[in-house]
Amino acid sequence: MNIEENVTTYHTQKGTASKNRTLVMQDLSSELFPIVDENGEVKGSMTRDEAHDGTMKLHPVVHLHVFNSKGELYLQHRSKWKKVQPDKWDTTTGGHIDYGETVMEALYREVNEEIGLAPGNYEPKLIKKYIYDSPIEKELVYVFTTIYDGELSPSETETQGGRFWSVDEIKQNIGANVFTPMFEKEYTLLFG
Repeated sequence: MNIEENVTTYHTQKGTASKNRTLVMQDLSSELFPIVDENGEVKGSMTRDEAHDGTMKLHPVVHLHVFNSKGELYLQHRSKWKKVQPDKWDTTTGGHIDYGETVMEALYREVNEEIGLAPGNYEPKLIKKYIYDSPIEKELVYVFTTIYDGELSPSETETQGGRFWSVDEIKQNIGANVFTPMFEKEYTLLFG
């Protein structure tokens, strides 16, 4: 199975993504993620803990950057309890693709969970796929953008809220330990 093939096919298969947000806290350490190659081909599976233990097994994630019509970018404020980069500002939404899940299922699930935006209320556009290495993990990142001017409702269990940032605000805070390193790298790579 090639994960990327599912990016285009999901648009015709609505209904598999959750339409209701859940606030149930669970032990996420045993969650299963696919191990993939650079093309998104699934080669095996691993737990969340294994994905973050420094073994550098490549696993896929999704990111969505939500812009408003003024060109401002919505960023989430990561919860203090997060294992990776707590209490930092980050991409609008992002998360791991679960084992057996398509790229679009993961995207719609994460967006709905983190900012309350249900499938069908926005049109995500895939703009890039790249590999991100950090000291603890290696990710195949599928990056999407959308323009949305409606209300967003950030999850109280996933984030500490969020807000729209102007381009100037973002540029002034890059390198100031305000954002996650991954957001800074991705923002610079994609938007300059």
